[in-house]
Amino acid sequence: MGLRPHGLKIVLVEPEIPQNTGNVARLCAVTGAELHMVRPLGFFLSEKHLRRAGMDYLDQVKMVVHDDLAALRAAMGEGRYWLATARGDKSMWDVGFQAGDWIVLGRETAGLPKEWTAAEASRTVCVPMIEGQRCLNLSTAAGILLYEAIRQVEMGHVG
Repeated sequence: MGLRPHGLKIVLVEPEIPQNTGNVARLCAVTGAELHMVRPLGFFLSEKHLRRAGMDYLDQVKMVVHDDLAALRAAMGEGRYWLATARGDKSMWDVGFQAGDWIVLGRETAGLPKEWTAAEASRTVCVPMIEGQRCLNLSTAAGILLYEAIRQVEMGHVG
């Protein structure tokens, strides 16, 4: 079963662990989502380093690297975006993802900048979890959020 074009984009802000980024890149390759990353990156983007981290299929992913958050925000323009955080304002089931949305995830050790999530709390989204648990692995959260967004787009849900 194939997927229809959806225009969804996954953003990793200052990713630190190459294996997580590799998992997200593979996720983007198999779903047709764009992968955007914001510097600084916790790894090198050289062919040798990417192959060692299991990212030897990046030629199958539309990948864009932004120099900083300002460059990312400029690229997003007027596009809809969701800030993924363990303490998001909305559950992913209540968001109403639409084709073309941006799903933004933060660093493995610190998440997204607190100033951004606090200033735009209405754009924060979380994956529901049992109370008292810390958080999901970055690539796991990206996969859950992206597939829920694809499901909603495929089903025609509009937020």
